[in-house]
Amino acid sequence: MHGVEKGGLTDLGRRVLTEMERRGIIVDIAHASHDAVAEMLELATKPVVLSHGGVQATCKVNRNLTDDEIRGVAATGGVVGVGYWDAAVCDLTTKAVVDAIDHVVEVGGIETAALGSDYDGATTVGWDTSHLAAITQELVDRGYDDDQVAAIMGGNTLRVLQATLPE
Repeated sequence: MHGVEKGGLTDLGRRVLTEMERRGIIVDIAHASHDAVAEMLELATKPVVLSHGGVQATCKVNRNLTDDEIRGVAATGGVVGVGYWDAAVCDLTTKAVVDAIDHVVEVGGIETAALGSDYDGATTVGWDTSHLAAITQELVDRGYDDDQVAAIMGGNTLRVLQATLPE
């Protein structure tokens, strides 16, 4: 995503993706170019994830996923982890995060929506992990039921981990 050419996968990249899946390694499209994402989604035989990022529909930043990419992740059975920093959601509020989650649900289905923090110290966030209940409350306020909230707040990610990682 941040390279000069922003191109797709190389031959080595295609071989590595196949080997990753064979070994039970989850393919993460975070930071990949749109060309590379398209190729990974086309080649994937197991769930693919966006571990942390956003969606262009609510925050038009190049690294955020397009609707076609959200649908592609959903088709693999993967998840889109919505982040909490300004470049992911364009605002440091729980409303902005849940706006992006709503869009993932609308485009990819409830089973595709997940949280995707980037608490590595390199980003500016509006709250720390002790305040994640505010996202839960925003989801409830928007009409999500208990099962849907549980899925978004971690259940969908656990499903992907259990389906993909070796036993």
